[in-house]
Amino acid sequence: MTGGLATDAEARPDRPDGTAPPPDRGRDKAGPGALATMVRLTSGHRPAVAAATGLTLAGSALGLAQPLVARRIVDAAGQGGLLWPVLLLVGLFAGEAVTGAVGRFLLERMGEGVIRTLRHGLVSHLLRLEMRTYGEHRSADLISRVTTDTTVVREATAQAVVDMVTGCLVSAGALALMAWLDPVLLLLVAVTLAAAAAVVACLVSGLRSAAEHAQGAVGTLAADLERALGALPMVRAHCAEAREAERIGTRIDAAYRTGVRTAKLSAVMNSAAELAIQGSFLVVLVIGGLRVGDAGSLGNLVAFLLYASYLVVPLSSVFHAVGLVQRGMGAYRRIDQALRLPQEPAGRTRPPAPAPVRRPAGALTLRDVHFGYRPGRPVLRGVSLSVPHHGQIALVGRSGAGKTTIFSLAARFYEPQEGVLLFDGRPAPEMTRRECRERIALVDQNTHVVHGTLWDNITYAVPGADAAEVDRVVRLTNLTDVVERLPGGLACNLGERGATLSGGERQRVALARALLTRPSLLLLDEPTSHLDAINEAALSKVMRDIAGECALLVIAHRLSTVQNADRIYVLDAGRVIACGTHLELLRRSAAYRELAHAQTLRGTGPDSGSVE
Repeated sequence: MTGGLATDAEARPDRPDGTAPPPDRGRDKAGPGALATMVRLTSGHRPAVAAATGLTLAGSALGLAQPLVARRIVDAAGQGGLLWPVLLLVGLFAGEAVTGAVGRFLLERMGEGVIRTLRHGLVSHLLRLEMRTYGEHRSADLISRVTTDTTVVREATAQAVVDMVTGCLVSAGALALMAWLDPVLLLLVAVTLAAAAAVVACLVSGLRSAAEHAQGAVGTLAADLERALGALPMVRAHCAEAREAERIGTRIDAAYRTGVRTAKLSAVMNSAAELAIQGSFLVVLVIGGLRVGDAGSLGNLVAFLLYASYLVVPLSSVFHAVGLVQRGMGAYRRIDQALRLPQEPAGRTRPPAPAPVRRPAGALTLRDVHFGYRPGRPVLRGVSLSVPHHGQIALVGRSGAGKTTIFSLAARFYEPQEGVLLFDGRPAPEMTRRECRERIALVDQNTHVVHGTLWDNITYAVPGADAAEVDRVVRLTNLTDVVERLPGGLACNLGERGATLSGGERQRVALARALLTRPSLLLLDEPTSHLDAINEAALSKVMRDIAGECALLVIAHRLSTVQNADRIYVLDAGRVIACGTHLELLRRSAAYRELAHAQTLRGTGPDSGSVE
């Protein structure tokens, strides 16, 4: 979605309209702030987190007991009675493995639950954004925040939070036991670990920034690729494959550079941690070996070495978790930005007024409506018109006159800056958007066909429609031949964007979808633009029948459609400059005669030309 029906001149802003962005809450300070954000995301899964943490700590406690049993075995070597210590050691190993596996499963399931909740909220929010917001953000980049960014957050919530907590606790326990065994060796270990911690602290903020830029580069790449694939026929027709590949290639290179920077910082952090742990292990081995016999037993040295090696896993998990949290915060900041984009208000913009004694007879009325997509660039300048409950009303005018913008306002995609719209005499601000949209059906210029079957597309607005209703609209829109031609008929999959249908067939599918809702007001934007003469004549008859049942507002680009209208409004530069029937306007309106004359000059004739 990129702006709905905003296709008139000055319709779609190329960039934000100058309003200040929402306050940036995403740049929490590294460390406690980032960890607190990850913990907050798990707020609905606290029992699972507690169980996983308890199991992880229990497994770690079993692991911490293993060096003490090993020391007893070493010291008692050659004295017999080793069976029970050996069996105890095996039991400790098995218990640690089981508790660790169950705890890890609970964490992974919790992570999936967190992201499911986050994705549900994000998708629901994106589908309800203000229409102008879609013109300011690329849809593929928004999609990447639902897919790629949430995956990064899942890794952080499922692993980093518990790993940091348990890793710190287990490391503290191991260090305490090492201090009990040999304080001097522990001091040497502490020095090497402090050096590694200093390196990690220096790199933390840079890693988060690099990760955020990497996620943004991937989102931009997805947006550019979607742009090319969405217009592939145009790309092929203009032999632009190489140019598109080169342009997208620059996005790939940018993603590569940001990814390499992130990898470089992660590599330095991980290497610093590994070198510190391995270095401390070697120091203990050399210094401790020299001190055996003078300051301690061989069993003590073995136990100390086992604890030093045991530190590798929890300390590595802590350092790795720090990196994961920073990458997760970079991704979550992009998600948070999307969640703070302005939504379309769900309720009324003002409370209902007391019902008037007599309401104006009109399905839709515009009273002195002013509107512009950007400040200082008006599209509509005081438009007033009325659509009766029955009959066909047409809007004509040059491109950019404001015709499609009137449809956008009627569908409540935007709100007028001045003036008011009334539905059945009720001011639109006193109604919810849902109440307004339930009265209308819309067929716009894009004739959207979604991936799915022909049945899915026709019944999109009325999923519970029965076969008789679907057959009615298929016959009304002259789609019977399409149903018979397609393999599987109504069950045929139409492909991406209805690739198996012609432009006229897609338009008729969109018309059938709209008619199935039996609307009070039917909005048709260029209903015959893709139809041949036979289908156009059939549609004109359908429109006459529909006009007897509901209100029909048409943006007419062909005089064959215009001349059948009960009333025609001529727009120019955002104003209504004339109103009447086809014959009346030919006599009274110079602008209308000019539009009709232009068709004649193009050789189309007054019955089949286009009023632009």
